Amino acid sequence: MAITTEDYAKREGAPADRGARPRRGSGRQPRPEGQWALGQRDPLNHNEEFKRDDNPLNVRARILEQYAVQGFDSIPSDDLRGRFRWMGLYTQRKPGIDGGRTAQLEPEELDDVHFMMRVRVDGGALSLAQLETIAGISTEFARDSADITDRQNIQLHWVRIEDVPVIWERLAAVGLDTTEACGDCPRVILGSPVAGVAANEVIDAAPAIAQIKERFIGDPTLSNLPRKYKTSVSWSWDAVPEINDISFVGVEHPEYGPGFDVLVGGGLSTSAHLAVRLGAWVSLEEIPEVWHAVTAFFRDYGYRRLRNKARLKYLVQDIGAEKVREILETEYLEREFKNGPAAQAPAEPLDYVGVHEQNDGNRIVGFSPIAGRVSGSILQQVADAARAAGSERIRLTPLQKLLVLDVAPEKVDELIAAVEPLGLLARASTWRRGTLACTGLEYCKLAIVETKGRAATLVGELESRLRDVDLENPVNVGLNGCPNSCARIQTSDIGLKGQIVTDDDGNQVEGFQVHLGGGLGLDAGYGRKLRGHKVTAAELPEYVERVVRHYAQGHTPGERFAQWAQRAPEDQLV
Repeated sequence: MAITTEDYAKREGAPADRGARPRRGSGRQPRPEGQWALGQRDPLNHNEEFKRDDNPLNVRARILEQYAVQGFDSIPSDDLRGRFRWMGLYTQRKPGIDGGRTAQLEPEELDDVHFMMRVRVDGGALSLAQLETIAGISTEFARDSADITDRQNIQLHWVRIEDVPVIWERLAAVGLDTTEACGDCPRVILGSPVAGVAANEVIDAAPAIAQIKERFIGDPTLSNLPRKYKTSVSWSWDAVPEINDISFVGVEHPEYGPGFDVLVGGGLSTSAHLAVRLGAWVSLEEIPEVWHAVTAFFRDYGYRRLRNKARLKYLVQDIGAEKVREILETEYLEREFKNGPAAQAPAEPLDYVGVHEQNDGNRIVGFSPIAGRVSGSILQQVADAARAAGSERIRLTPLQKLLVLDVAPEKVDELIAAVEPLGLLARASTWRRGTLACTGLEYCKLAIVETKGRAATLVGELESRLRDVDLENPVNVGLNGCPNSCARIQTSDIGLKGQIVTDDDGNQVEGFQVHLGGGLGLDAGYGRKLRGHKVTAAELPEYVERVVRHYAQGHTPGERFAQWAQRAPEDQLV
């Protein structure tokens, strides 16, 4: 059994070689990083204070009994901008505040009285009843807003605090919730959108995701982590394992058979880290236990002094995968891992857009909206079309796509014809399929530039401008409204980080810093940043066209954009 938080609170300390390291040559003891396992229990910032003072999960009762009755003005700051996140709620950006003022205003000046709400969709799996419930909530309570996120959630906007109780009631009636969709806690678990039906799948990992959610989401002993905590569980390499705090990826062991490789310490934001292997092999049945051990390890050893250093990736970077494994084996699992081989990444992201064969002879039909933007009305019409095609199951992907499962071959064309007028295409261009965008200035209080509408404009422009270019390999674009990389700018072929830039006339306008040649899978790594190179929003379609044409003309046979961009001369990239 793992040592509990209460056990650590009683301890005087722990071995000196664990946790934060002193600076080389300083001769001084390191500053306390707030590591509970080392007896550092005093809160070191306000976030740690409010989590200590009241478990954030307790805010649910206050929302139901107090705030939804008394209204927005009754909500104190630590709940509104703190604990509400554990219930999947953020205040959205007040309309009319431009991106240049984002860093200049206090939080209360940016707050609207409406909320963004994230609905957990662990593994991306939805029944038609669940999809229709979300659609109904969107049209009735969220001004018909809905986005498919790259965390396989559905995100709503314009939610009033007075409506939250009835929304939760409707979600619960179909087995959905918003618990720990945000906050310093275990967030939604990514999984393969084709789990259980993929033709080449050896193990369906969905039961492990269900067990983790049932046993540990909402567990008060795991609800105060140093920062957010992201999980990926899939047999295939289709749930972005390199950029999660903990990931399980399918692999065949020469002695033990099919199981899972374990990766830890991934994450992007303003400081990107790719997850590293523990060198361990675990069975499907072991996944929940190992997940709990790593989560508890993060809780106990994670840094809590500085918010920007509180992710698991920094701890893993400091002490290394070998030490992480040793602590897990000796203090949490009380057994050794089996050594195992590395899972192998595919050359291209698996987005499942188009028509694919299931393991039972039926078809998966994958649709691509632009950057995940849909609506409640659209989701209801998708549900109607799926039911008419004989399907009862929908899947969301980590690439902001929507899949309909269990479609009989003779129903495929009928389904595609019904859904494509809604703006969800099964026969989609590289640009529609490959463009991710974060929430952006429209709703996000951290954003500096607009993204969703710009993504739609960019896709349309590129489809027109590059219709004559036949790309041997697809190219993807990550469009982000700020440096935090929700749209994976460092690992995109063309990553665009929103900022205010100066145009040719000396005006301060929306624009982007460019990252070129990042990737996941076989091309796992970060894009090149061209020193001093910025692109205004108005110049963006022309710039992307120019770079893609250089790639099309200058790459070697079979060379992917990420490979070409890392070697291309700078004048081909500006």
